[in-house]
Amino acid sequence: MKSHTDLLKSVFGFDSYRPGQGEIVDAVAAGQNVLAIMPTGGGKSLCFQLPAIAQDGVTVVISPLIALMRDQVRALTELGVAAGALTSGNTEDEIEQVFKALESGRLKLLYIAPERLANPGTEMMLRKVNTRLIAVDEAHCVSQWGHDFRPDYLRIGALRASLGVPLAAFTATADQETRDEIVQRLFAGQPPEIFLRGFDRPNINLAFQPKDKPREQLLAFAAARRGQSGIVYCGTRAKTETLAQALREDGHTALFYHAGMDAENRRIAETRFSREDGLIVVATVAFGMGVDKPDIRWVAHADLPKSIESYYQEIGRAGRDGAPADTLTLYGADDIRLRRAQIDEGLAPPDRKAADHGRLNALLGLAEARHCRRSVLLGYFDEVIEACGNCDLCTTPPEVFDGTEVVRKALSAALRTEESFGAGHLIDILRGTLTDKVRQRGHQKLPTFGVGADLGKGAWQAVFRQMMGHDLLRPDASRHGALRMTEAARPILRGEASIDLRRDTITANISQRPEVKSLVAEEDEPLLAALKSKRRELAEALKAPAYVVFPDRTLIEMTTQRPATLDDFSRLAGVGATKLEKYGRVFLDVINGGPVAQMHPARRKLAGRDGGEVFDRLLAAQLDLARGEDGAGKPLSCSASSLAKLAAARPRDMPALNRMLGEAKAERFGARFLDILHDS
Repeated sequence: MKSHTDLLKSVFGFDSYRPGQGEIVDAVAAGQNVLAIMPTGGGKSLCFQLPAIAQDGVTVVISPLIALMRDQVRALTELGVAAGALTSGNTEDEIEQVFKALESGRLKLLYIAPERLANPGTEMMLRKVNTRLIAVDEAHCVSQWGHDFRPDYLRIGALRASLGVPLAAFTATADQETRDEIVQRLFAGQPPEIFLRGFDRPNINLAFQPKDKPREQLLAFAAARRGQSGIVYCGTRAKTETLAQALREDGHTALFYHAGMDAENRRIAETRFSREDGLIVVATVAFGMGVDKPDIRWVAHADLPKSIESYYQEIGRAGRDGAPADTLTLYGADDIRLRRAQIDEGLAPPDRKAADHGRLNALLGLAEARHCRRSVLLGYFDEVIEACGNCDLCTTPPEVFDGTEVVRKALSAALRTEESFGAGHLIDILRGTLTDKVRQRGHQKLPTFGVGADLGKGAWQAVFRQMMGHDLLRPDASRHGALRMTEAARPILRGEASIDLRRDTITANISQRPEVKSLVAEEDEPLLAALKSKRRELAEALKAPAYVVFPDRTLIEMTTQRPATLDDFSRLAGVGATKLEKYGRVFLDVINGGPVAQMHPARRKLAGRDGGEVFDRLLAAQLDLARGEDGAGKPLSCSASSLAKLAAARPRDMPALNRMLGEAKAERFGARFLDILHDS
């Protein structure tokens, strides 16, 4: 049986594990119960797919979305792995094929939705087909307080206990509360082996901007990344439709996606996004879990996400292939008010609401950060890093000033008006603007009237936004969004604490056109485009997403390394034996501008391996000795398959050569062949 590292190369085409993968693979393969918290794009699927391929029996994968299951099955099939899915979207022929593969013992991975566990026959079927492992994707769906809660995930723990098999649960992010809930519900409170891997995705550039003509900001961001696949997240269904239209009018291929669409149109949108290069989806968070397209080059938020966990999950859909990806999050005071109101008006108990405010505070702290944004984000997950050099605050350090005085003025205005008004009215008071509303309430007589006349309206709006970002002021849903002071503000008001604010977000126009990082050098772009075109052609023939053939990362390596032979091609990341056989010559023809030399199938199977070089040396020796040492003997030759067997078996003595080649050929070639085999 091949080792895991051998299978890693021969099946998946990788020379080594990503950080953290190896330990998890070993634990799963050893039959331990495992909970793995890994970053989005960190290679979770391989951690259960590799042990599944290596062991007897079936690994059952419980996954929340049909589209995700179908894509994973297609990807595994392209790798030469027997996998299938039982979903409500299967045709009768597909269902029959899956059951035949199960009955014959060929199927290694079976994907099912959690809802199938409600069928009494499912457990019996899983017991019958020799289930050896249960793998749970998106394990946080078991959390009843999570926004991705799926009730049928609660059945998984009982299934594990009944089948008596190990369970491996995977999720991209889970706070301690959710982690404890996973352990309780999936592992009956018995702690599994827990792997908490770093959350850093260094290939993703992080950026936030306060809203300043937000549509123009988003269009500029998309224009700088024209032709690249991206996602724009919006807070409302209506905005997805209007913004998708604006992108189309600006020359992009874009569509919208939200929960108000019928199931068929959502399916069409998901299929188009997975298969088309350069498509932009403008969506609500309904387009989220299960998005597994590895070559999404950018993610933008038109509105502030719900929490820092949501933000992390959503930006994590970019750059799963490891190539550079960009993000942009727009936010404003209205976003903060909306998110606060959603929490306050929800049905959760008070302790849950307090926790949700804390998560929102963490996100707002990230938005208003004054130093490396990535270090602030990872600090939330208890990771410490130096300045990353790949975020907006590292590349353009913000200007900071002592904002204590202006903050105290704003707090005083709120208190002197009994915390009954929003930012607009308070700004009018601070700037000394005599509006009807100010006059009717006599607020022109307040000591704070006009004390902030030195700042413009936009500057004061930025101050209030930052104050809400630092949770010094909160909109009160019971008082129509009036701003009330929090306990965190009292030390500042009393002169016991100070606060720094960002001047750049107050005075500067930050909506300039962002620069995009090119994936390859300018002179290599035509070749990359040609390779993508060939990939699209092959994917369309398969009726599968483009990345199922090869992800962008592999195409980029083809472009930069320009392999000339199958041996060279096999060394590219993501090229295993099956894909080398299916696609090697096709892409080499594109790279080299014409057909490459044919290679005997026996030699082709050794491409990129040590045996390939041994084969070539044996072949050269055979040609040299075809008529003997003196060139006058009877012509003799060995078949390519015989040479391949020698290169694989590496016989070390003449009797072994006699058995493999026959006496005459062993006599002619034996001495030279043994020298080559001893040297290898």
